Amino acid sequence: MEFALNTNNFLRLTALEDLHKNEKGDPFKILIGTILSSRTRDENTTQALIKLFKKYKGVKEISKANLGDIREEISSVGFYNIKASRIKEVANIIESKFHGQVPDDAEELLKLPGVGRKTANCVLVYAFQKSAIPVDTHVHRICNRLGIVNTKGPEGTEKELSTSVDKKHWIRLNSAFVRYGQNICLPLKPKCNYCNLRPICKYYKENKDDIEARKKV
Repeated sequence: MEFALNTNNFLRLTALEDLHKNEKGDPFKILIGTILSSRTRDENTTQALIKLFKKYKGVKEISKANLGDIREEISSVGFYNIKASRIKEVANIIESKFHGQVPDDAEELLKLPGVGRKTANCVLVYAFQKSAIPVDTHVHRICNRLGIVNTKGPEGTEKELSTSVDKKHWIRLNSAFVRYGQNICLPLKPKCNYCNLRPICKYYKENKDDIEARKKV
């Protein structure tokens, strides 16, 4: 399946695009940034990441850090108590098992505590530039709205996309959908009138009359 999301006009980078650019694709920072980003606004994730790595320079220092200090540095993110424990556990494993280097293999990443498929795939894409499909809430929502998939959860969406989307698109799929989800296909009140995918959108076809009526008000 071919798709064309025009995100060229969205100047703001996503949190993970920003991480990839500013941290020069540092795998450990991208891994920690992805853990921090769960259920957290981009700006709060960025703030926590900057504070954390200003105090601790890398895997070894975080693995030896006091858990309470980690909590304090990342307190701007949601569920920071749980995330602090996960970050320390992850750092300990990477330092002891992988000699301080984040693995670039999905199976090994998934063995890390608190790392699910989305996080593992984000690390593969944004840190290692490997083909993978990170499915977050934006990707899952938009793909179901468009009618590209009909799934109940992110793992089902990833599975269907991996068979229907050409592999050459996988690396840029997440950033394209996240940008579109933040600017056009919003969780509530999507901006259908500004969307260039209306002709193929299942949601728009099913709600066209209501959308057009609101446009006239």
